[in-house]
Amino acid sequence: MKSFKDILPNIIKVTLFLGLGLLFVWLSVKDLSEDDVNIIFSSMRLVNNPQGWLFITLSALSLIGADTIRSFRARQMLVTNGYRPRVSMTFYSVMVCYLANLAVPRLGEILRCTFLQRYENIPFQKSLGTVILERTIDLVCWLLLFVIAFSMNTTLLSQIVVNQETGITLQEWFRSRGMNLIGNHTLFLLMGAFALFVAILALTKRFWQNNRFMIKVLGFLKEMWRSFISVKDMKRPWLFLFWTVAMWVLYFFGTYFFFFSLPYLRHVGPAAAFTVLVFGTIAFMVSQGGLGSYPLITAGITLLYGISYPQGLAAGWIGWLLQTAVALVIGLLTLAVVPLYQRRDSQITKENDD
Repeated sequence: MKSFKDILPNIIKVTLFLGLGLLFVWLSVKDLSEDDVNIIFSSMRLVNNPQGWLFITLSALSLIGADTIRSFRARQMLVTNGYRPRVSMTFYSVMVCYLANLAVPRLGEILRCTFLQRYENIPFQKSLGTVILERTIDLVCWLLLFVIAFSMNTTLLSQIVVNQETGITLQEWFRSRGMNLIGNHTLFLLMGAFALFVAILALTKRFWQNNRFMIKVLGFLKEMWRSFISVKDMKRPWLFLFWTVAMWVLYFFGTYFFFFSLPYLRHVGPAAAFTVLVFGTIAFMVSQGGLGSYPLITAGITLLYGISYPQGLAAGWIGWLLQTAVALVIGLLTLAVVPLYQRRDSQITKENDD
């Protein structure tokens, strides 16, 4: 049984992220009038029609399809490392990851590796290396999409005034912050601190190499690193690229179809849906499951496209509920189905795609 000291870090993490989520909820509603609240509820009720539910269903199927493709991509990484997990189990591990992340941020990645170790007999450090590589690739893709989304909305950003007294626009604010970072030497100080850290590690290398505990840690990290760099030995890399592009395309349609479930969002076009997808991803990084922050970001983005703040907030809450429901329902179904599968005592060389 775990002691309170063991679970304290998770308690702190959940409290912090949940607190941030509740803060965003408060920020999104604190200035709403009674009329605004009425608009929000009336906007949410607009989904309650056959056409609205059709697009909600298409949105949910797109999200599930994206998660399925993520599992295909994850399996291809594991195959490169010499392991051939069952297709079904790879998908289940991804959904368990999403379900766990709703409770404790980043816990899902650990449970995903534990899941594969338990049911597919894949060493924890091997699967963790591929998960880290997968997240790194996702981050690079997201940064690329962020640049594209930012470029698509430069004219809108130049119209938003962040300081009424000086007339500074959001675009000018971003530009000035970037110049200030260089001008006040913050960037160079950070680079110097990193160089000092590397130098200290190099000078104390002999100590770390002879320490028994560090030998185990370094061995674990080396196994992770081997899995991480295994991408260079990947067979059919174009298939991996295809899975990556297809996954993001389906995530886009998950947002775009959702827009069509609300009559007042149908005219804003794919650019708005793409921008909500990219910037909305930040919400899941900063608060518990995107709680509070996703509706707030969605309202801010749609406001740029002429949608009133209450209507945008209503759309954000529907979108958040949809994504949370998909992760929750599929994740719980996974937990119910997985015990019916037989665990593997060892990895087999013949591929088994059940």
